[in-house]
Amino acid sequence: MKVLMLNGSSRPHGCTDTALREVAATLDGFGIESEIMWLGNDPVRDCTACGTCGKKPGRCVFDDDIVNRIIEKARECEGFVFGSPVYYAHPSGRILTVLDRVFYAGKDAFSHKPAAAIVSARRAGTVASVDVLNKYFTISQMPVVSSTYWNMVHGSVPGDVALDEEGLQTMRNLGKNMAWLLQCIQAGRDAGLLPPQAERSARTNFIR
Repeated sequence: MKVLMLNGSSRPHGCTDTALREVAATLDGFGIESEIMWLGNDPVRDCTACGTCGKKPGRCVFDDDIVNRIIEKARECEGFVFGSPVYYAHPSGRILTVLDRVFYAGKDAFSHKPAAAIVSARRAGTVASVDVLNKYFTISQMPVVSSTYWNMVHGSVPGDVALDEEGLQTMRNLGKNMAWLLQCIQAGRDAGLLPPQAERSARTNFIR
């Protein structure tokens, strides 16, 4: 089993990375592999609503950034942890731009796989940011993995996060819960249980 982690910070080894590594170390104790993928600082395109991925599902038409690599890796993974710093009380613009395209073009690579969002902040905006990231999971039929507190750490630099005892404890408990859920899903799969088939016939708006 493998868990893909995304680091949506502009700093590859900052506070968000510190939190992700705490989760990764816990997963490793259960024999579960993990990979932390830094989104980098190169330009990333916004979704242009071109609709090409609707005609050719599974890939974004723009192949000059990290989006399609994430979709490809997601197909080989059983779980996900997406991490972001808090900017203006929301996740980083970079991770939102990436996830908009990743989920629109490659949602099938994520369906019915457990996921968690974690955030880091100096002070505030954490709960709102976790909520925004969770929206990608809950529209994609993904079990959301929780912990013993909301999934956040606090600090301005990694050394601060290292002193956030409850924050790191929350990351470890998150890792344990992720491992447990992955094992439960595998046990169900071994017993012949398949994911449910979703209904898709109804599509309405607030006018009709």
